[in-house]
Amino acid sequence: MSGRVSKPHEVVERALELSRADGCVVIADEHSSANLRWAANALTTNGVTRGRTLTVVATVDGKEGTASGVVSRSAVTADELEPLVRAAEAAAHAAGPAEDAQPLVTGVAGSPEFTQAPAETSSAVFADFAPALGEAFARARAGGRELYGFAHHELVSSYVATSTGLRLRHDQPNGTLELNAKSPDRTRSAWAGRSTRDFKDVDPAAMDAELAVRLGWAERRVELPAGRYETLLPPTAVADLLIYQMWSASGRDAVEGRTVFSKPGGGTRVGEKLTDLPLTLRSDPHAPGLQTAPFVIAHSSGGDQSVFDNGLPLTATEWMREGELRHLTTSRHSAGLTGLPVAPGIDNLILDGGEDRSLDEMVAATERGLLLTCLWYIREVDPATLLLTGLTRDGVYLVENGEVTGEVNNFRFNESPVGLLGRATEAGRTEKTLPREWSDWFTRAAMPALRVPDFNMSSVSQGV
Repeated sequence: MSGRVSKPHEVVERALELSRADGCVVIADEHSSANLRWAANALTTNGVTRGRTLTVVATVDGKEGTASGVVSRSAVTADELEPLVRAAEAAAHAAGPAEDAQPLVTGVAGSPEFTQAPAETSSAVFADFAPALGEAFARARAGGRELYGFAHHELVSSYVATSTGLRLRHDQPNGTLELNAKSPDRTRSAWAGRSTRDFKDVDPAAMDAELAVRLGWAERRVELPAGRYETLLPPTAVADLLIYQMWSASGRDAVEGRTVFSKPGGGTRVGEKLTDLPLTLRSDPHAPGLQTAPFVIAHSSGGDQSVFDNGLPLTATEWMREGELRHLTTSRHSAGLTGLPVAPGIDNLILDGGEDRSLDEMVAATERGLLLTCLWYIREVDPATLLLTGLTRDGVYLVENGEVTGEVNNFRFNESPVGLLGRATEAGRTEKTLPREWSDWFTRAAMPALRVPDFNMSSVSQGV
């Protein structure tokens, strides 16, 4: 072999052959992406990229335990393969025993597609979307609006192979669409986003029509002070908050008394009611439209993720069932430490169990309150309560007597997603949504809108 090896399954097999370690995991990720960008009702750029990342995990047994070394590199050629494997082995020999050491996973049937070529995306994914976007540009132009935004589609084929016989393969499509409408003087702005696997289920015309309504609402401006307001959080905002909650739901950290899920005096809050609403928060690798890898793909160890768990099967997990906390995230190692069940993180999140009511119907049932568009710049203030702060963006609207009567100023908020769940009085219909703040890291979510009677708008923000 010389030069770049074109077949990823051959690369991982060759890396395993080269290994001199006691154990070895090889992950090849084949990336391809396509994108469109536009501004002021006209396409500006488009592009297609390809790439490969190879990760080698070497494990070395010693008298005091098993050490691990992990090295990842991009665009590895055949000539660079052995140096990569040796670098991982050297890292393992230089490291002390790995705290999370476990036997490598065995006994999982290999994917029949393991030896096939990686899936790839191309500009063809936009074949129907691009003309529809052009029609939306024309309507926006005629209506005195300017559309900005981008569409991005990615396919990642991951090949996971181990010295214990695993041969697994997963193809992950991921698409995002963000559309921003502005008034010609740029004083009014509205945003909408969608998550998609293939761009066949997104309608730019419908999104533009939604944004036109919001720009119309913003023609009347109302200044409001900071304070607590009855607030309707749309699905995208709920997703951003609950994804952060999910990232903070470490079983080990909870047992060690460091998180909102720690029980005073010791232990965790598993079994406690977090909300009186009959809501279930869950992840499922096979959820329709939100499918994700049905086994662990771990490029590094940390927290409740372990490279030793690569290939471990993932199944549907209820983190909260009808308001009751049921699971926290664990690796095999942290499950053993804490006595909690093994429950690795899964790359999607669903909140359901609300009423079959749309956000518009929830607005119609509101006497006076605020309707948010989205949140951004979310940061943690206090891990013990999971207090977060952030800003509203691209439209906060005043609802009076069941109708939107104008746009108000933006705010900084201070809230805990756990606290919000406990105070929410209504949840609407669950729908697939794009979390705006975390769209670079987490896109597969389905959430309802939530009504919170006293959302804490802690200060006025000048952002748009």
